[in-house]
Amino acid sequence: MSCILALDQGTTSSRAILFDHAGTILQTAQQEFTQIYPQAGWVEHDPREIWSTQIAVAREALAKAGMRAQDIAAIGITNQRETTLLWDRRTGEPVHNAIVWQDRRTAAFCDELKHAGHEALIRDKTGLVIDAYFSGSKIRWLLDNVPGARHRARRGELAFGTVDTWLLWNLTGGVVHATDPSNASRTLLFNLGHDTWDEELLQIFGVPREILPDVRASSGIFGETARDVFDAPVPIGGVAGDQQAALFGQGCFARGLAKNTYGTGCFLLMNIGPKSIPSRHQLLTTVAWKTRDGAHYALEGSVFIAGAVVQWLRDGLGLIRSSAEVEELAASVPDTGGVYLVPAFAGLGAPHWDPYARGVLTGLTRGTTAAHIARAALESIAFQSADVLDVMEEDSGMAIGELRVDGGACANNLLMQIQADILQVPVARPKVIETTALGAAYLAGLAVGFWKDFSEVQRVWLVDRIFEPRKSADEIAFRRRRWEEALRRARDWEPHS
Repeated sequence: MSCILALDQGTTSSRAILFDHAGTILQTAQQEFTQIYPQAGWVEHDPREIWSTQIAVAREALAKAGMRAQDIAAIGITNQRETTLLWDRRTGEPVHNAIVWQDRRTAAFCDELKHAGHEALIRDKTGLVIDAYFSGSKIRWLLDNVPGARHRARRGELAFGTVDTWLLWNLTGGVVHATDPSNASRTLLFNLGHDTWDEELLQIFGVPREILPDVRASSGIFGETARDVFDAPVPIGGVAGDQQAALFGQGCFARGLAKNTYGTGCFLLMNIGPKSIPSRHQLLTTVAWKTRDGAHYALEGSVFIAGAVVQWLRDGLGLIRSSAEVEELAASVPDTGGVYLVPAFAGLGAPHWDPYARGVLTGLTRGTTAAHIARAALESIAFQSADVLDVMEEDSGMAIGELRVDGGACANNLLMQIQADILQVPVARPKVIETTALGAAYLAGLAVGFWKDFSEVQRVWLVDRIFEPRKSADEIAFRRRRWEEALRRARDWEPHS
């Protein structure tokens, strides 16, 4: 068996990547799927389309590589986190569209929880803040708004899952209903200290325990594929939420190592070791992964809109025809001409956590061009990441000497240089930037002995390029002060319900 198959189920597309023992990509396949917007602030996916595109690209990657199931040592799954699904245990049919992590429909309910005084309790138990971003309030919405769902849930007829659980269920023909701690810890229902679902939290959110999946280690045999999936059964050996998988795929096994993934959102994680650390700045404490050696934890800051701001330039404003054109357009001007873009299209994530913020484009003059706006869009990604890194260093008590980067947008050299300048630390891009999928592959491979141990995996991580800061600290300090002023204008824009 010569490869690991990684299934990377993201927010806008499903991908499958085959990796060999050296961590080299042998073949890949990808399909975008439909984004559903029922009303302002609501985002949904069709669960059937998530599954159909994911299995289609898995088969396509194998076919393109000229391989069969017998060539796969194991499957690793990584997934968009917090996206919430509910389905019938008997038929496997979803009872509603998946509610996506970006969805804000439960913001008012989250405010109710805060006003009821649950904030400190939930933070202490889960390491998270109360926000519509996470799965708990989404589950409640489904149970309250799908006719008969709550009654059926209490009778054990329904199953909840994040996307990893949905894929596991379908891959195994409904045999396995499970998740791992990296995904479970994103629900607002999982107790970090006890490593299990929490009864008090289930009561607060009104979620019956009967619908919850088993929680198993991120690296280990979950089961094997059903007969009709491939031409032979394949063990499923690894599961991790996309950002924790990327941390693993970047080889950030030691305390203090950090990575930033530039995808639809932007996610910065730091390995804080085998003990969780509470954040004083509204960062999240989350399970990074759990293997046979135990659990590691991470501090995380989530930027809601990163690569999505480039999609907005393309689809919303028509400034570019493809996302790849943004680098050339932005590089055609030396700076933004004083323009700042705060892409708070779905509110602001860490460290602000303002669901009522909205996007702001400021500093416009008659001389402002599309190029200035494009450059401001790239800078907005870097500024938001720097805001997170600042408080992450304060919480952990560790200064980050290097930021490891991955995700599609890290191929943008201009963005990476801007990021190094604003952070004032080197930015390291690996040769394989698909580290989310690679992390899932590592976890699966370790479970079946494809890789022996962490040290063998660490040797696979190789640097492509390091971006050193070029701008002066004084210039960056001035620009960050202007960014903070733009942020202030974006905050608390929408009226509170």
